[in-house]
Amino acid sequence: MSRRTEAILEGEGLTKYFGGLPALTDVSFTVARGEIVGLIGPNGAGKSTLLNLISGIFSPSDGRVLFQGRDVTGLRPHEIAKRGVARVLQTPRSFASMSVRENVAIGSLFGGRDRSETTSAGRDRTEFFLDLMGLLDKKDLPVEGLTLQEKRMLELARALAMRPELLLLDEAMSGLNPSEMERAMDLIRRIRDELGVSIIWVEHVMQAIMGVAERVLVLDFGRVIAVGTPAEVARDQGVIDAYLGRAE
Repeated sequence: MSRRTEAILEGEGLTKYFGGLPALTDVSFTVARGEIVGLIGPNGAGKSTLLNLISGIFSPSDGRVLFQGRDVTGLRPHEIAKRGVARVLQTPRSFASMSVRENVAIGSLFGGRDRSETTSAGRDRTEFFLDLMGLLDKKDLPVEGLTLQEKRMLELARALAMRPELLLLDEAMSGLNPSEMERAMDLIRRIRDELGVSIIWVEHVMQAIMGVAERVLVLDFGRVIAVGTPAEVARDQGVIDAYLGRAE
């Protein structure tokens, strides 16, 4: 467990206003290196806004983001990506004019780890991630030939090709059937265990989050209302009220 004592990501007092209305208020958290953190909350709780602040899509109105001990607040998304943060969205955004393999290979242009490798090494790594996602036999197909779920796996393969230190999954597994979700849960564990990638996972399927995450951060109305192990969060009365409604 010693590998999870060092913080890879820290949020300090993060606040974000849109048109004078707060989407996040004084949100502070840490993610340890090698940790899987679940980020949950009702619709509109501020989960995607928080990921947008981490990945540089938005700048906070107040507070700061530290990645590997360095202040990355206000950096643009590609600058944060090059430092080692990759994000996978719910809606696939593939390069339609490219093949499956080319879509993954383009991820190698970005990332936080050493990129001094040969072309053959990059090709091998691309095929490794395609194989991990079950897409190796479709590597030369155009992206349009993939199903929606395969496109989601393609997005994940491209993100991993960036060699991230931290992976942000923003409902990237939405719509999976139970057997597909079981495979996705196992895949997320493998990404952490075998590739050494820390993960923040936003997902509405509570069983999946509770079965994979080591800690869970709960937002409601833009504020942190609970943080702890899955068992602790599941028993928290504030979390129960947020999801089921407060008893009269």
